[in-house]
Amino acid sequence: MSGVVCRGLSAEEIERQYALRKLRPSYEAAMVPGWLERSAAFRAGHPGARIDLAYGTGPRDNFDLFPAPDARGPFLVYIHGGYWQRGDKSVYSILARPFTDAGIDVALVNYDLCPTVPASAIALQLRRALAHLWRNARELGCARERFCVMGHSAGGHLTAEMMATRWNEEADDLPADMIDAGLPFSGIFDFTPILHCSENDGMRMDAAIAAEISTIRRAMPTDAPQLVAWGENETPDWRRQSQDYVARFGTTQRRIETHVVPGADHFDVVDVLADSDSALTRKARSYVLG
Repeated sequence: MSGVVCRGLSAEEIERQYALRKLRPSYEAAMVPGWLERSAAFRAGHPGARIDLAYGTGPRDNFDLFPAPDARGPFLVYIHGGYWQRGDKSVYSILARPFTDAGIDVALVNYDLCPTVPASAIALQLRRALAHLWRNARELGCARERFCVMGHSAGGHLTAEMMATRWNEEADDLPADMIDAGLPFSGIFDFTPILHCSENDGMRMDAAIAAEISTIRRAMPTDAPQLVAWGENETPDWRRQSQDYVARFGTTQRRIETHVVPGADHFDVVDVLADSDSALTRKARSYVLG
């Protein structure tokens, strides 16, 4: 086929399927201000909220903590999206409420962004963040007996990175089964197509980095259950990413369930996850609660 550059797609088709802001150019003006306003109100009104706690010494080595009323519940870490080059935890505080209301402590973490750092450095940073949260859970007033991770978009990929981490090889004090459940939503797990997308102008990946961060190419060292979700109206190859992830890693020992959000595109999934009564959020809570 003339013009094919990756997986049967031309560069023009990859641009249409992966440059999501071009598909919905009104998204930042129509959705993000509302998320910011609602998130600020939640932070101001949540009892015991602790903002910009440090997990390292860098300017974005920080997290926000929203404790649940019952400190004996699970501990959930949320990783935000933004194509590895945009976004901030402060936009997504609204996603904590459906979980804290159910007795789940929630931490939202920040991380460095491309092109300030290469995409391959971000997973290393988040491993440091999760190790810090697990080690210091009790000092933070949280339990760590059930420790889970969830993310959307770039955060979906980074959630998969955390599931693919051999934690006991990261440090002697970390258990191999540190993470009890993973919830990667609307993620990218094979970065080869992004080499042909304009979003790579900011990520600045070469083929070696794309291969390194493609979690679908690696082994999965944990059998912890995972919930993989995406929007019904996401682009076909973006949906294919999650479907391939499930096919690659789901086994009889490793339960990986899928959930398709009806009528939702990539950006709508955030609003659905912020809705305590949505089917996605109810299912997500069930995975975290165990």
